[in-house]
Amino acid sequence: MVSVRGINRIAFVALVCVVLAAALPGPSAWAQDFTIDDVPSVTAVTPARLKPGTIAFSDHIGKDVTDAKNGLIRFSDWAKTKPLQKEFLSPYPGYEEPTLSHRSGRSTKTTKRRLHMYVAEARFALPRAPQTIDLNRYVNIAFLDRMDPVIKHHLISAKDVTPNNNTKLANHHPIRRWCESSGSVICIKSRYKLEGKLPVAILLLNKLRESSKKIADFIEFESELRVIPPAEIDQSGLSQLTGIAMPVTAALEQNIVHVNQVMQFGKFLAVLQADPANANRTIVTAFVALAVESDLFEKRKEFENVPVLRNMVPAQVLSGKSSFNTGESISSGLPNYARNRIKALATVLRGG
Repeated sequence: MVSVRGINRIAFVALVCVVLAAALPGPSAWAQDFTIDDVPSVTAVTPARLKPGTIAFSDHIGKDVTDAKNGLIRFSDWAKTKPLQKEFLSPYPGYEEPTLSHRSGRSTKTTKRRLHMYVAEARFALPRAPQTIDLNRYVNIAFLDRMDPVIKHHLISAKDVTPNNNTKLANHHPIRRWCESSGSVICIKSRYKLEGKLPVAILLLNKLRESSKKIADFIEFESELRVIPPAEIDQSGLSQLTGIAMPVTAALEQNIVHVNQVMQFGKFLAVLQADPANANRTIVTAFVALAVESDLFEKRKEFENVPVLRNMVPAQVLSGKSSFNTGESISSGLPNYARNRIKALATVLRGG
């Protein structure tokens, strides 16, 4: 018999697929003219090997460290094997898994909230000099609306950002307040209505729950979108991260800093550099990181033992291998969605 607590907790995995929407912009129509070339390592693909209209893509960190049960990598393993990614794709340098406090009687016990990471990296070339690409024009609500009209956004101020108001939250920035960076920066509260078969799955899960509190068929999240100020660009570190020994001309990042459930944080980072062999060609290296709470995967057997929930096993939903995954957008699973978002980014930047 599946416990109510188990259902309550893992039921939220149906929403994980939608969270990535905050980390990557996506257009109303897919970028069909770009093709994806899956490679073992994007950073090993030299600029000379990049063909026009082709995106080198990888979301496999390695069989030796990836969790075979869910296809993701434990945060601790990610930190050990990819320290540069951990530094630049976490909400801020030095970020660690959150510490939770549990009080029992007179004693207090602390534990770590374990996380699993979905990480994707991509690289593509643009037939333009990096100085001609103005990333500041993309830091606005109009741009986000243009990218994906399904997701509804509105601006919020720094005082409205949840981690800014609670120093105990793991996503509270220790150095600065979210949305108070210099240069082009906005903070957004976004709402996404689940699509495809996922609302049906949520309806089934709500019927199985004994609690009067129902799971919503939408997700809300807060994020910061900004062009990294030139003074804050770590030239040496980012060049090592991309594997291209050229100055970083500009970088765009979006941090998911607060989500109501399932996910701890999300990060999108696009780094622009000149082609070492052609100053009039821009090399864009983009990264996507999504931190999912590990305990979502601990109830796998309980899901498999319930016929109506068998296809809601977290690993299947996340990898896009569940019957609840449909279409080409968010509901299709993280890998397919990430590929489509990178295609969208390439199309937008190519257009200027």
